[in-house]
Amino acid sequence: MTARVIQEREFERVGSSHPISVDARIIAATNRDLKAAVTTGTFRQDMFYRLNVFPIQMPSLRERMDDIPLLVDYLIERYAKKAGKKISSTKEGTIAMLQGYEWPGNIRELQNVIERAVILCAGETLSVSDTWLKRTTPRLSGFTAPLVATLADREREVIEAALADSQGRISGPSGAAAKLGIPRQTLDSKIANLQIRKSRFKVQSAS
Repeated sequence: MTARVIQEREFERVGSSHPISVDARIIAATNRDLKAAVTTGTFRQDMFYRLNVFPIQMPSLRERMDDIPLLVDYLIERYAKKAGKKISSTKEGTIAMLQGYEWPGNIRELQNVIERAVILCAGETLSVSDTWLKRTTPRLSGFTAPLVATLADREREVIEAALADSQGRISGPSGAAAKLGIPRQTLDSKIANLQIRKSRFKVQSAS
């Protein structure tokens, strides 16, 4: 059925023998090497040639670092509007730091970093902590989790993940504020506003 729609631009309804013409344009995207997949038999050769009419190679983010300033501006505007915030600038050195990172998660990782920074931004200047770009453990994985119902829920999830990882500590080099890259006072204010109980993340010492 799919091949017929692509090749002949027509299909038949279930139970019908009358073809229906469609003016369809197929746009397909993948991060797989389809030629290799065809060779190994994991992707149909006929489907590959039907789709491969006008191929466009999209380089990874690490191959187009000059696009980062434009992408950051777009993402800040997008997420700030969603959050009802006004963000007019980025902290000095932020763009250079982002351009110096390899972005193994490609554009989706950049989106998550900027969205996280917007959520935690308490003023008009966006700041990104370099610790966000060096994390190798998935323990604080709330930043790539499915979107929750509201912005407040997302912010609570981020803060609670940091509190759990720091065993309820707020300040200090291993505290939640440092992990989130924000001042301790800002985090205290957010915890109070979101009515988060810090005590439940503290590890009780053995008696």
